Amino acid sequence: MDRHERLNALLEMVGQRARIDVEESARELRVSPATIRRDLDHLAGRQLLTRTRGGATASNVAYDLPLRQKTAGHAAQKHRIGLAAARLAHRGMVIGIAGGTTATEVSRALATRPEFNEGDATLTVVTNALNIAHELTLRPSIKVVTTGGVARTRSFELTGPLAAPVLNELSLDLVFIGAGAVDPVRGLYAGHEAEASVNRLFTRHAQKVVAVADSSKLGAFAFARICGPADIQTLITDTDADPAQVAAFERAGVEVIRA
Repeated sequence: MDRHERLNALLEMVGQRARIDVEESARELRVSPATIRRDLDHLAGRQLLTRTRGGATASNVAYDLPLRQKTAGHAAQKHRIGLAAARLAHRGMVIGIAGGTTATEVSRALATRPEFNEGDATLTVVTNALNIAHELTLRPSIKVVTTGGVARTRSFELTGPLAAPVLNELSLDLVFIGAGAVDPVRGLYAGHEAEASVNRLFTRHAQKVVAVADSSKLGAFAFARICGPADIQTLITDTDADPAQVAAFERAGVEVIRA
């Protein structure tokens, strides 16, 4: 694990646990406590966490890390999830893609599929994520529609009531929704209420809802509810998913694809 991967791992740890300990983190990441102290000092200097005696706690920023800081976390799993998700799309479809790192991998996988790079408007993508819109606009055969809204600097997502007029006028064949947490009983959750509100609109206007989430999000907790498990038709996760969790989703009527 290089330093960049280690810094991202520490940010994920403090975001999930609220407080981390130097010695425990050193054992978990298999480095020296001195290395962890230097890493935590570096992150604290960038105001991404708060240093404490013997460890660190989550700052306000750590609960909602910038997209570029989260990208490396579970990168290989998210890439595989993106490839599996892209296989559900077909020419002529209208697809919704909400924001987030895993959803971004879905959009990149769609952009590289040969069938979506031949001719005009082979696929229509509706998104509230500026980074996804930017990347897909470079593909002339993919028609990109963006929602309205106010841009969130950390996630690049457009949120707020200005998103509703666009989404309320559209019908989607399927929508890919990333998640801060997904649970077979509680459903799909986001880390911020404004993002959850727009994601909820996406699910209401789609014939099929596909949750895309790496295995660390299964059974986890996040702040704002997007939808219940009955509203999710398919969950795409990675092969590290707990079999018991997978079985619980399947009992709830959710198709589970492990990539």
